[in-house]
Amino acid sequence: MTDIKEIFARNLQESRKAAGLTQTALAEKLNYSDKAVSKWERGESIPDVITLKQIADLFGVSVDYLITEGNEHVGEELKSSRVRKNRLIITLLAVALVWLIATVIFVCLTPEIAINKNGWMVFVYAVPVSSIVTLVFNSIWGKAKHTFLIVTILMWSTLAAVYLSLFAFAITNLWMLFIIGVPGQIIIWLWSNLKIKN
Repeated sequence: MTDIKEIFARNLQESRKAAGLTQTALAEKLNYSDKAVSKWERGESIPDVITLKQIADLFGVSVDYLITEGNEHVGEELKSSRVRKNRLIITLLAVALVWLIATVIFVCLTPEIAINKNGWMVFVYAVPVSSIVTLVFNSIWGKAKHTFLIVTILMWSTLAAVYLSLFAFAITNLWMLFIIGVPGQIIIWLWSNLKIKN
């Protein structure tokens, strides 16, 4: 049977690397020296129970995982969770960039145009553009079940933007424009329920 110190050493090292931490960074989070972490990873010692619990909480695993042999899949789960988090952050950064551009356009307009001449419409158009950006990233690495919601937001926000743009030019009786959304929504729903064999 493998010594518990060696098992802990392997699992700690795998979890630390999967979380993208150095020994020094881990030591700082636990208020220990990097020499102590190095000893743990070499299997020379094992931390006390309280520190074991802190380590488990830090990596989102159980204490049992840290001291049990054969947990190689958890490291992969940690990496996969980190990848998902990074993808979400990249998507949110792209959407934030859309809103930054809209804000810059609004600020660069002369004050009279921005306030009195419907300059605020740049923010209305930022909603469908944000939906398109989100749709692109979702199609690359997202889940298909989110596509229905994103496309729905894209369709209704585009209709709202067109409605508000035409309303700004005093064109009346535009409410019927939203009737287009009803068959559009049915098409989106049917399309999202379509099962394609691979």
